[in-house]
Amino acid sequence: MKKIISIALILVLVLGMTLMAGCGGGSETGGEADNKDAIKLIYTHYQPGTPDQPKQAAALAFKSFVENSTNGEIVVEIYPNSELGDGPAVLEAMQANTIQMTVVHDGPVSALYAPMGVFNLPFLFDSHAEAWMIYDSDYTKKLGESMLEATGIRMLALADNGVRHLTNSVRPIKSIDDAKGLTIRIQPSAIYNAIISGIGANAVEVAWSELPAALQQGVADGQENGITNILAANLYETQKYITLDGHVYSYHAYLISDEFYQSLTAEQQGIIEQGVELAKWIHRGMTSYQDNTIKPVLSSYGMEVTELSAEAIKEFREATQPAVVEWMKSEYGGTWVEDLLAEVEALRN
Repeated sequence: MKKIISIALILVLVLGMTLMAGCGGGSETGGEADNKDAIKLIYTHYQPGTPDQPKQAAALAFKSFVENSTNGEIVVEIYPNSELGDGPAVLEAMQANTIQMTVVHDGPVSALYAPMGVFNLPFLFDSHAEAWMIYDSDYTKKLGESMLEATGIRMLALADNGVRHLTNSVRPIKSIDDAKGLTIRIQPSAIYNAIISGIGANAVEVAWSELPAALQQGVADGQENGITNILAANLYETQKYITLDGHVYSYHAYLISDEFYQSLTAEQQGIIEQGVELAKWIHRGMTSYQDNTIKPVLSSYGMEVTELSAEAIKEFREATQPAVVEWMKSEYGGTWVEDLLAEVEALRN
């Protein structure tokens, strides 16, 4: 309860921060940019540069906190909306320390370091709070340390990329039988292929940029995505039905070039970490609020919203999780999967 109250207070505070910091695209260097001796921190993300977007609101709060706390010793330049390239290109630049920080979703992160895909295990979490406790656990810290050793990129925190749900244009999905025979678009991913195949539907890979047209032309009956993407791409125009199954809690990772991090003083490192702690709770709060209040919004767009029963969720989990567990074990090595499942089970007992 204390943490929930803290989140609410942070969200109130950030409204003032974002108004002071300003909004919009392009780099935002603020009033400290005239300090020629300042350390420049290039920070990029992939959502629009307006403060109603979780990544941008969090970035503006981080910038304000870091610049004020270091008295302008560190200047944060924010580049939203993929201005510096897509995820893989940015991660490569971070390894060379030409970009210092990014907030990037799970796809590019797990492509760089495969075990980071472990959080895409279907029907792993029952709630945002459960996901956050795992994101903040020693397990995730250990996973981040392993990624750092392999890549030279340090993970500072995980926040929400939205809970993924099923949509389609054919019929409501109230049970696993309703999904059988549907053609569902997925991103290129063995995990998502296994999830869709597990519920008896047919998976077809379609690029994100081609998805609206593919749905309109009947290449796929449906797709799976987070609420933010469903609204941003106006998918409600072709998708009559949405099932709030929450099959994957997708994440955004707050990452920093370790070369840059190690160049800072211990005090400056601490300020960066505190700034990310502030940013992640803003990000989590805004995204989870959207996830948890979206039903009337989708209904207003003409979508029929189905919420699965606990029995149906169990049925979906049993049909999809075992195959993905075995695939992950063979791909990731070590005990990442078993340890994660044990962590979740321990939370519930």
